[in-house]
Amino acid sequence: MPDSPLVVGSNRKIDPYRRRVSQSAFLPDGSPNDNDRVEIGPTDLAFEEWAALGLTLPNLTRMREYRLKRLVDHVNARGYAGVLMFDPLNIRYATDSTNMQLWVTHNMCRACLVLADGYMVLWDFHSCDHLSAHLPLVKEVRHGADVFYFDAGDRGEERAKKFAAEFEDLVKTHAGDNKRIAVDKAELAMIWALEERGFELKLGQELTEHARKVKSVDELNAMRCAVASCESAMRSMQDMVRPGMTEVEAWAELNRASHIRGGEWIETRILSSGPRTNPWFQECGPRVMREGDILAYDTDMIGPYGFCADLSRTFKIGGGKPTDNEREAYQIGYEHISTNRELIKPGVSFQELMEGGHRLPEAYRDLRYGVKFHGVGLCDEYPAIFYPEDWDAVGYAGELEPGMCLCVEVYAGKVGGGVGIKLEDQVVVTETGYENLTRYPFESDFL
Repeated sequence: MPDSPLVVGSNRKIDPYRRRVSQSAFLPDGSPNDNDRVEIGPTDLAFEEWAALGLTLPNLTRMREYRLKRLVDHVNARGYAGVLMFDPLNIRYATDSTNMQLWVTHNMCRACLVLADGYMVLWDFHSCDHLSAHLPLVKEVRHGADVFYFDAGDRGEERAKKFAAEFEDLVKTHAGDNKRIAVDKAELAMIWALEERGFELKLGQELTEHARKVKSVDELNAMRCAVASCESAMRSMQDMVRPGMTEVEAWAELNRASHIRGGEWIETRILSSGPRTNPWFQECGPRVMREGDILAYDTDMIGPYGFCADLSRTFKIGGGKPTDNEREAYQIGYEHISTNRELIKPGVSFQELMEGGHRLPEAYRDLRYGVKFHGVGLCDEYPAIFYPEDWDAVGYAGELEPGMCLCVEVYAGKVGGGVGIKLEDQVVVTETGYENLTRYPFESDFL
């Protein structure tokens, strides 16, 4: 793939509607510089902001090859014939193609098979072959994986049996008599049809989560770009929030500012203000925000290149100073994630991460967040690392490796406390410790 230099923006404020003037056949990430291309990706605004930040862009060809190799290596390490994926995030990982990502999450019409010899087949929605035509690692595009009831009606089992028959032929061609197949998730009719053909179904999510957990240099570069665009969207939202606006108006600006940079979607609506910040997980609504309220949010943002930027911040609306309760909760939350980040290094066990670091004061434990740490990549990923109180119920073994990416987060609020603080940073495990990918500032008035 030809190298293409970054296009450095001017010193003036970047205009999101200004088009790049370039004679290059390739964009800075090596993808075709074709205004009419099918492939989605970052916008000119994103490229210019990343250039101004001095970020290195991913080599997409090399990133895609790495991902396929990771899947193949994990298939072979387990002695499977292949892995069959219906989860759109796993299909994105394997193929780097997208098709109505949210819709196909609940209407499973796409499937991807990666076989032990590296042969990859994509079953796409009808008339959608063109969406992956630019991806040479996809060797075949087929149709017929849609057996969900809305589409198939009473013919779902019939369709599934037809799919299983051609699937069996594919596996036999590339893996002989090996019928051990990992499947991440599937409609019941599909599972029944595969089992009828004698396939021994294995936990595909276990395979894909472990394949995805260690990021390549190119994946990390793509993630840095996604985080940078997320932080631009966060700043845009925080700068425009005023008393008298609704929560949904604030959330809409976070969406808008992400999308104009090539962001893909936001997984949740977790943004709340004032008394709705306690308890947590209230999604944004029509509440009118008032002078002196706090606004707390979790981005859960799928940004450019499909990478997740999962950051959380809390700030004051208007010009007032934080209350004593707000300041106390904020300082506890800040100490929590700052201390816990320092636990991160290769070889540290999940149990050590659960049991070590900062301990929330007793008054804040009942409303603790679901996790202290969690993996992150194309979305929130393995592992989920909980609190000491949770080890016996939900803890599991494992340890950190270089290239794993984690979010370090906290919710600090008391039962009936009236307010709550949400903070979260995103980091990568290095050979000696960690690199914090997050640059968005904390609120000095709270500290």
